Parts: sequence; C-alpha cells; structure tokens
Amino acid sequence: MKEGIHPDYKEAKVVCACGETFVTKSTKPVIHVDICSKCHPFFTGKQKLVDAEGRVQKFKRKYANIATK
Repeated sequence: MKEGIHPDYKEAKVVCACGETFVTKSTKPVIHVDICSKCHPFFTGKQKLVDAEGRVQKFKRKYANIATK
C-alpha cells in the first residue's frame, strides 16, 4: 500500500437508537445507527412474515392473455 494516502483506521463507538453501544473499527470515531442486532426483529425472534400468497397467481392472470397471443 502507498504511504500517506489512506485514512486513519481506529476504534469507533457504534451507538444504536435503542441505546446499545459497541466498539468496532472505522475511519469515523462515532457511528450512530437506527437498528442493531439487539433490536432488529430478525435477531430478536419478533420478525413478522410478509404474506406473499397470491402474487404468483396475480402475475399469471395479468400475463395469461399475452402468452396465448
């Protein structure tokens, strides 16, 4: 790597909106995030599944006339 062209890479404090903090490395000293692994629904088990039922049928109905032509 070339000398003098890279930014300083040092420890950074990450602060979540829920109040959780942890330390990582970055070029910025403090990073504010909206969601972290402590409050994200996927990691907490409170994830709601989006019902995608009917999307394929809707697609087939929409393009059924095009396929027959």
